[in-house]
Amino acid sequence: MKPVHIADAVRINLESYLRDLGGSEPNGMYDMLVAVVEKPLLELVMQRTDHNQSKAAQWLGLNRNTLRKKLLEHKLID
Repeated sequence: MKPVHIADAVRINLESYLRDLGGSEPNGMYDMLVAVVEKPLLELVMQRTDHNQSKAAQWLGLNRNTLRKKLLEHKLID
């Protein structure tokens, strides 16, 4: 089985999402998509960096304070 690239997987799922709306117009797709992608990304990176926020921030190309804010928003830290 050929591996699916992330962009292709996102495109396929967005097409399915729009089809499932049955002609209704979507609202707030950008924020919805960012939220559903951001949380698993943060979870995976934090796991792979043994919860080292400095290292995770570096991997993500974020400032450590920005990473901390996002972790709090997604309730991944207290």
